[in-house]
Amino acid sequence: MTYEPRRLERKWQERWEDGGRYEADPGDDEDATFVTVPYPYPSGGMHIGHARTYTVPDVYARYRRLQGDDVLFPIAWHVTGTPIIGAVNRLQKGEEEQLSVLRDTYNVPEDELEELETPMGFARYFIENHYKRNMKSLGLSIDWRREFTTNDERYSKFVTWQYETLREDDRLEKGFHPVKYCTEEENPVTTHDLLEGEEAERQEYTLVKFGLGDTKVPMATLRPETVRGVTNAYIKPDGKYVEAEVDGETWLVSHDAAQKLTLQQRDVEIVDEFRGEALVGERVENPVTGEDVLILPADFVDPDNATGVVMSVPAHSPDDWMALQAAKADDERLREYGIDPAEVAEIEPKAIIDVEAYDDVFPARAAVEEHGITSADDPELEKATQEVYNREFHSGTLKDMYGEYAGKVVEDVRDELAARYRDSGQFDAMYDFSEPVVCRCGGKVEVAEQETWFLTYNDEDWKALAHEAVSNMDVVPETSRDQFDHTIDWLEEWPCIRNYGLGTKLPWDDDFVIEPLSDSTIYMAYYTIAHRIEDVPPEELTTEFFDALFDGPEAVEGEAPEKALELREEWDYWYPVDYRVSGNDLISNHLTFFLFHHADLFERASWPEGVAIMGMGLLEGEKMSSSKGHVVLPAEAIEEYGADTVRFFLLNSAQPWQDYDWRAEEVASTRKGLDRFYERAEDVVSLEAPEREDIELRRIDRWLLSKLQRTIERTTAAMDEFETRSASQEAFYRFEEDLRWYRKRTDTERPAAKWVRQEVLRTRLRLLAPVVPFLANELHEALDGVPVEDAAWPSVDRDLESTRVEVEEDLIESLVDDVRDIVDVTGTDPDAITVYTPAEWKGTVFETVAETGPDVGAVMGTVMQKESLRERGDAVNDLVQDLVSDVREYDDEELAALEAVDETELYADAAGFLAREFDASVDVVPEADATDEKASQAVPFRPAIRLE
Repeated sequence: MTYEPRRLERKWQERWEDGGRYEADPGDDEDATFVTVPYPYPSGGMHIGHARTYTVPDVYARYRRLQGDDVLFPIAWHVTGTPIIGAVNRLQKGEEEQLSVLRDTYNVPEDELEELETPMGFARYFIENHYKRNMKSLGLSIDWRREFTTNDERYSKFVTWQYETLREDDRLEKGFHPVKYCTEEENPVTTHDLLEGEEAERQEYTLVKFGLGDTKVPMATLRPETVRGVTNAYIKPDGKYVEAEVDGETWLVSHDAAQKLTLQQRDVEIVDEFRGEALVGERVENPVTGEDVLILPADFVDPDNATGVVMSVPAHSPDDWMALQAAKADDERLREYGIDPAEVAEIEPKAIIDVEAYDDVFPARAAVEEHGITSADDPELEKATQEVYNREFHSGTLKDMYGEYAGKVVEDVRDELAARYRDSGQFDAMYDFSEPVVCRCGGKVEVAEQETWFLTYNDEDWKALAHEAVSNMDVVPETSRDQFDHTIDWLEEWPCIRNYGLGTKLPWDDDFVIEPLSDSTIYMAYYTIAHRIEDVPPEELTTEFFDALFDGPEAVEGEAPEKALELREEWDYWYPVDYRVSGNDLISNHLTFFLFHHADLFERASWPEGVAIMGMGLLEGEKMSSSKGHVVLPAEAIEEYGADTVRFFLLNSAQPWQDYDWRAEEVASTRKGLDRFYERAEDVVSLEAPEREDIELRRIDRWLLSKLQRTIERTTAAMDEFETRSASQEAFYRFEEDLRWYRKRTDTERPAAKWVRQEVLRTRLRLLAPVVPFLANELHEALDGVPVEDAAWPSVDRDLESTRVEVEEDLIESLVDDVRDIVDVTGTDPDAITVYTPAEWKGTVFETVAETGPDVGAVMGTVMQKESLRERGDAVNDLVQDLVSDVREYDDEELAALEAVDETELYADAAGFLAREFDASVDVVPEADATDEKASQAVPFRPAIRLE
């Protein structure tokens, strides 16, 4: 029958759902596996990248079930925060981009758009029509009884318990803290709330307060140590600027800067507004040197960046070097603003930092020349600028004009220098982002300082616990462990509330809700009892209830709630989490928060046991983007290729922690491979094979069964380490090569061969079942009468392992390859092939090399003790040199097997196969019986070959 994936996939999907196949309940033993994955945030549809995210843990869950474990793999829906509200707002406003994403990317019918105009209506649409439907179509083995949304009343009670406990443990503090702030929603946001600028860094700028009479013109810099090198300044002539009273001082800054300073708890009152051109040509006083610097016009200045006025240090900034050259060359523009070009021509760079990496006193000039930069538009300019900054920061020393700081490395004194000038009132500070940041609602995001409750991730004792959690858990891949420790080290306080959005109210102040990353740290614990806690009235879900549930009856005064103790049994059965499978980008926030909170709220025995990290996905070589429509929808991919093909490609194209690239051509090729596998498998299923006791296995049968044992061993090891690509490569592609060889080497219609082929298929279906569950269940049931899920993961049968038959078959395959190489090189079509096996003395030399090891001197010392070999002189020496190289390729077991091989008998037994393969007669002749000089070229396990 032709492989029709969607037909059989729908059949198995219905069977699993109707029978509650993956509903996990505590068993009688301790073999339990609990695997989780971040719950989706349904602010849009599911794309193929999400499909891989949820398929990786499913593969592991299915593997552990076949190993005999009770396995819990749950899912829920993350709806708290503002992204869904932002999406609804954009929909209600009729924003064309949002409408395009919904209609064109996620195929939302026009008549259903209205359903999306409430936050939960929006979430429910994508939960039911995208995530849940696709997850079932993909065959994810989820226990659907345990699903919940994060604004469910009972879940909120669980979050309330968490935050009351954290506060009691002194893990929460209140104070001013810089946060990402949406100016549209007037609400703090996190990275998950952002539409643009997710990678933007919050930067603290030093403001150098240049003077214009009694007025200050603050200029922002990330390099306060360069203040003595300022030669001029730049402003955007048509930019919008203001005169403002800032904390009692008169400042001239951009209008945008005034708004940012207001958000950062500065007392700002705008007195007047003007265009930047009003300051062009003015001279302002450097507060540190007392020197006047000229303000020049420049269109490259961005009023929305910091203060909108830029100081120039051309000796140490390639950007500034090029800008000054351009200004000097534009006499016409200077005159337009009433500036004498001669004044600008006299501006000279000031060297303030010595850097050994540059011969030039002006590092900026040296870098510009080194990179061949001729204009400010050259993309190399940014690279050159960063290079100078890095070299000066790490190894540059300040010149004599810095007094007590002279001769000091910039890195060692920058902060101290800036602090001293700030204390004296010459410097100030403000925050800004390294690039524009936009909220999902479309609002502009700025850095704001707000009084907020924050989690004290900077507490050393809490950091120590988090480090301990990392050290005690399995991390896949191991290289990611350092990322966790690094994140724990740099992590500071984390604002955990906002005054807007869906979510659990802050227990002691219901004007605020707990933000999404902060309410999603230990929800894995809630999965264990989610389906049973529905029987408990919400008002009974008190702090004492959860204390008893998670900490036992001794954690509460008086009698513990009976229902809590009942639920504790299930919690205790499943916890801790065996593996948390998540993306690499979440190490810097969610995954590390997950460890901090477990370390504080639970005993060590309940801390996470493992984390498996996943890479990112590309689509035809480019980053996926829902907003640009550059995504593949799982439903469409499944319909076109089949769910097993989608799963196989996602799991086989790269190891889970590596980035992968969805390419339609390669996916189609994967489908063809499954087509061939299915059709051949059906042929094997239909064979009338005898029972094992009724057959006698030939050497080639024993070879294939031995290779099968190696495949079981390697596939199992790979699955244990989440190496899904290695596992599928072993069980599918690499073993397929062994099968091709087997089919060439023997009559596959022999009774024994029929039994072997069915045994091989049975085993491979079990090995492949976690990756292609629909196909594997269908074929296994046809073969054995039961679904593969009712079978067991195969174990290695040591009785079927045989290094000797594998080594012997490798020798035959090598012989075939050697003959084919000669045929290809000579262009001949031989009628006769003669295979010369080596003389007995050569075998003796091989045995000596094998026993002595690859030490030429030691081998020669041994062989030359034998007179029969000593007489052969140089021939023995040459052979030893040759064989030492060969022996290095084998392990001890293989060497022992080789010593037992009779090459003449082996090749003679394969002569019929060789004759068929090359349509030629084949003779196998020992060197001792040969008259052909060619025979002398034979060495152990590399026979000489004559074609005629």
